Amino acid sequence: MSVLPIYIYGQSVLRKKARPVRKPGEEISVLASDMIETMRKANGIGLAANQVGELHRVIVVDAGAIEESADIPPIAMINPEVLFEEGTWTIEEGCLSIPDIREEVNRAENIRVRYLDTGFNVQELSAAGLLGRVILHEIDHLNGVLFLDHLGAVKRKLLRGRLNKLERGEVDVDYPIVGNSLPATGTDPR
Repeated sequence: MSVLPIYIYGQSVLRKKARPVRKPGEEISVLASDMIETMRKANGIGLAANQVGELHRVIVVDAGAIEESADIPPIAMINPEVLFEEGTWTIEEGCLSIPDIREEVNRAENIRVRYLDTGFNVQELSAAGLLGRVILHEIDHLNGVLFLDHLGAVKRKLLRGRLNKLERGEVDVDYPIVGNSLPATGTDPR
């Protein structure tokens, strides 16, 4: 397994729609494993393929890091699709691609999602609370949507200065990144 660099706000891949995975293969299994390793290195609880520069519809969620789901190992979801959403709740969200910015976002409280596992078997999962929120956040990434897009115009305008710094690569994180400057770790991003 490898730790992949995470693409930071301002990188065009974060705004692109990921393509469905059409067939199983070692490439996708390795990508999912590397994404889990990357997510853990960055102390995250979710990661989408767009965030590591890949336009495949793959997300990973570290359900074990979410207190209410502590007995569930990390989940890799290929081609995830939300089947059902119910209720709403608002809490603060952050993102590994938008470090040091957290804002309140309204999302469904309960969801049901269908996806393929790395063996290309169809799975369904009902998720509530934080686990459901993380899944929705990561599926948004696959559609080129950032949590910032759920904020009002005034809030986005207030964040503009901080977002401009991210776009210029002015970020201090302890995981490898791809931004508009050298990676924060001083390593080659690829």
